[in-house]
Amino acid sequence: MKIIERESLSVEEKEILRELWNNEYPARLKCKTVADFELYLNGLLETKHYLLFDDSDKINGWAFTFLRENENWFAVILDHEIQGRGNGSLLINEIKKNNTSLNGWVIDQENEIKHNATFYKSPMQFYIKNDFIICSEIRIENEKLSAVKINWKR
Repeated sequence: MKIIERESLSVEEKEILRELWNNEYPARLKCKTVADFELYLNGLLETKHYLLFDDSDKINGWAFTFLRENENWFAVILDHEIQGRGNGSLLINEIKKNNTSLNGWVIDQENEIKHNATFYKSPMQFYIKNDFIICSEIRIENEKLSAVKINWKR
């Protein structure tokens, strides 16, 4: 596995990442079109992308960082077939190198359904293992997302 950092994504990479997003996140977070996905990405400030490629140059994971309300935020998505093998930690450690603090939203329940009708597994334990703290007093609750804020500081 290798990580390539990019400031912008090609059209092909956007389509691959939109599919990864739709396959791995809960169904209610689906990005229906590349245009929807681009609209989301274009709304982020100071975005950096970290693409995880396998030995055959297929994208199997993606992390990205961005600025929101003067805080550094991030998200990580891994193909379910490569989870539990250290690949998520590889991506997290790469984005930690360029940041002194990271914030994210984490779905903290196991009742979300993915588009393939399987349950979404909360990655909370993964983030705790990677030195994030849970900010249990800060939640987001809306029609798309029910999650708790997490934070890491160097």
